[in-house]
Amino acid sequence: MRSRFTAFVLHDARYLLATWHPTTRPPRLHLDADVRWQRLLILGHSAGGPFDDEGTVEFEAIFRTPEGRGVQHENSRFVRQNGLWRYVSGVVEA
Repeated sequence: MRSRFTAFVLHDARYLLATWHPTTRPPRLHLDADVRWQRLLILGHSAGGPFDDEGTVEFEAIFRTPEGRGVQHENSRFVRQNGLWRYVSGVVEA
């Protein structure tokens, strides 16, 4: 999760796509240059340990745009594939 947040900070679409599960990965990803991701707060998780193949992470990501500050609250699902964690999907809460 933290490495994917860092990729958003760096606008590294290539890394984000590489860590996305192939069953849900989009063909390409456009990252808005006006969005500056500033902070990641991990609120909770389920499973995702060294002996698990699936897990979820609840987080808030703080960002800034020309219009002001924002917060994205999401519950993301990950699966382990060939020993590496892949992002599957997320539910963004309002």
